[in-house]
Amino acid sequence: MRVLASSARKVPGLERLGLVSLVSLGVLFGGCKGCSDEKPSVEGMTEDAGLRSGVKVPLPPGWSAQVATDGSFQAGPPGRPALRVDLKPGQGEEMPSSEKLADTVRQQMKQFTLSLDQEEESPSFSLLRVTMAPALGDGGLGPEAPAFFGARRVGDDLFLCASLPGASSEEVRLATEACRTIQVQAAPR
Repeated sequence: MRVLASSARKVPGLERLGLVSLVSLGVLFGGCKGCSDEKPSVEGMTEDAGLRSGVKVPLPPGWSAQVATDGSFQAGPPGRPALRVDLKPGQGEEMPSSEKLADTVRQQMKQFTLSLDQEEESPSFSLLRVTMAPALGDGGLGPEAPAFFGARRVGDDLFLCASLPGASSEEVRLATEACRTIQVQAAPR
């Protein structure tokens, strides 16, 4: 996964956190195959994810969506993406458990102190919400930031979600709910 400096919002003291979050997201989830360059259409609470025909990612009022240059679906308040979704077609059987998400995040974020805020798992959804703070050279901690990592299985497909650096606690909560409710509509006959 290619990480661009412009992909992370600049928050004093969190640039390193943002870069590591994006790198970890790449390691956790990889790229997005099957993404198209279609712009989503606004339909009340539901946005067409542009990931492929029939995929719906319900978004909070006022949020907009776009397909990023790396092929991921990103959404958030105007001008600030807070949610990233990657589609893994046909990989639904590989949905990670919340425990696997936690292990991978801990492994990839060794230079951060993580506190687990929420862990949830069902047959079609896994969630890990954390508060992260970078470990400083003097033994202290940098500023805390909320984050979430999730996986949603819909049929044979796997949707991998994460909050993006700079998202507020409320945006992380809203992004979590959007991931939880991803759906695929049947193709018209």
